[in-house]
Formats: sequence, C-alpha cells, structure tokens
Amino acid sequence: MKIAFQLNNEATTVEIEDENTPLLWVIRDILNLKGTKFGCGKAACGACTLLIDGEAVRSCSYPVKFVEGKSVTTIEGLGNQEDPHPVQQAWIEEIVPQCGYCQPGFMMATAALLNKIPNPTDEDIDKNIINVCRCGTYYRMRKAIHRAAELNVPKEETETQNS
Repeated sequence: MKIAFQLNNEATTVEIEDENTPLLWVIRDILNLKGTKFGCGKAACGACTLLIDGEAVRSCSYPVKFVEGKSVTTIEGLGNQEDPHPVQQAWIEEIVPQCGYCQPGFMMATAALLNKIPNPTDEDIDKNIINVCRCGTYYRMRKAIHRAAELNVPKEETETQNS
C-alpha cells in the first residue's frame, strides 16, 4: 500500500505492507530520520512525539495509514542549525538536555503547545507537556518553554513593543 503525505514540508510517499505499522517505525526505519525516539511503545512517555497537522502525536502508537494527505513534522523539520526554531534555540540557551534522549519529543510537544498557547503559564505547561524525562530536567525545560515563548513573538510585534 502507498501512503502519501508531507514530511517536513516535502511530498513523501512510502510503500508499506501493513498500514497499521506505527508511524515511528516508518519515520525511523524506512525514511531514516532518527531524531524521533522510541521510548515505551505505549504512547506514555512522549519520546516519539512529532507533529501531525500541527498537533503533538505519539508516533509509536499512531498507525501510518492515518497520515495519508496530512503534514508530518519531525524534529529534523522543526528548524536547522542555521535557523533554529524558537524552541530549539531556547533549549540551547537554557542548556536543557542531560542525556538528551527524550528531548526531541519534549521540543515537539512544546512547539505544539506554543502554536495553541503562545504565552503559556506554568499551569498550561503542566497540563500540556506530559512527556517523561528520566534525567529530571523539568525545571530547565520549564525555563526553556517560557524562553521559547519570548523568542516566538513575531518580529513586527517585538519592534512595536521596543518603540
């Protein structure tokens, strides 16, 4: 079966035998993008979080058949070294990662949160960012989420505020 979708803003088609194969394995094993991680396989930890049409989705339990015609964004498509996404920039500034394994999932969940709530409170963060970090970098992540919200303000708005 062929499944066509946008992956990191590029048209992508995959040929897959089992349409119920978790999207995570298509992304990692067929499309060779290794930033999305396997954590628990039960959609509990969030290491496999990516965006589908801008919504945070746990890809380890999301059948690939459901991405037909949709837009999928992985950590590789969020930003790049020359032009990092505000979330990636904030993660760097706040030196968030310890081991780093879960961080792509946290960054993708944060990008989805900021799309919905551009200036989240601590309560918004607690309700929406429910991934698991075994290293316990939650305090640094919270700081980075608030920093990403600051960085995410459109340039025109920032220039108006500074005038």
